[in-house]
Amino acid sequence: MFALLLAALAGATMAVQGTLNASLSKVVGLLEATLIVMIIGALTTLLALYPLGLGKGNILKGGAAPWYTFGGGVLIVLITYGVAASIPKVGVANATTAIVAAQVTTALFIDHCGFFGMETLPFTWWKAAGLVFLAAGTYIMLMQ
Repeated sequence: MFALLLAALAGATMAVQGTLNASLSKVVGLLEATLIVMIIGALTTLLALYPLGLGKGNILKGGAAPWYTFGGGVLIVLITYGVAASIPKVGVANATTAIVAAQVTTALFIDHCGFFGMETLPFTWWKAAGLVFLAAGTYIMLMQ
C-alpha cells in the first residue's frame, strides 16, 4: 500500500512540477529551464545521498548495470522538456491526461513482455477492460 501511495504522490507532484517548469520556461526558455531543473535535481540528489545519508545502495556498482539502464538519464530530459512544452499549449489537466494514458499503455506492454529485466506480468482481459475505460476517460477529458 505504501508503494501505491508513493506512486500517487509522484503523480500529483508531476502535475505541479510540470506547471512550475512551464512557468520557468516562459522566463528563461524551454531547454534552458530543462537544464536548470536537471541541475537542481542533481544537487538535491547529491544532498540526499551524502550529507543526509539517505542512499542505501552503492553508486560505485553503476558500471555493472546493463548499458540500456542509463537511458533513464536521457529520457528524464525528454520527459521534463515534453511536459513543460505541452502544458502551456493544452493545459495541465489535458497534458497530464495524455501523459497518464500513454504511461499506462506503455507500462502494460513492458509488464507483459518483461522488458528491461522486469518480472513478466501477463496482459489479461481485466487489464484490457481497464485500458478501454482509460481510453474512454481520456477521450472525455480531452474533448473540448
